[in-house]
Amino acid sequence: MTTEDEFDGQNDPDRAVGGISADRLRSIVERVERLEEERKNLSSDIKDIFSEAKSAGFDVKIIRQLIRIRKQDPSEVEEQETLLNVYRRALGM
Repeated sequence: MTTEDEFDGQNDPDRAVGGISADRLRSIVERVERLEEERKNLSSDIKDIFSEAKSAGFDVKIIRQLIRIRKQDPSEVEEQETLLNVYRRALGM
């Protein structure tokens, strides 16, 4: 065995082509796949909740807007509401 053979990855099961760790790569890919599946399931659950809200007579569009607003900083929300009121007055609304 030459010195070059020691570093080509053929003797190390964790290394593959180009010095990439096959086990590490596989682990990363599998973790992402699991999270994507979880996200898919969560999206389905959220859709079910919105369907439930709609069945209960709530306006889903407004609920989505409330959720978006709740994520924002209160000062940012206040600034947006102030500008919205200025624009409404400018348009005579």
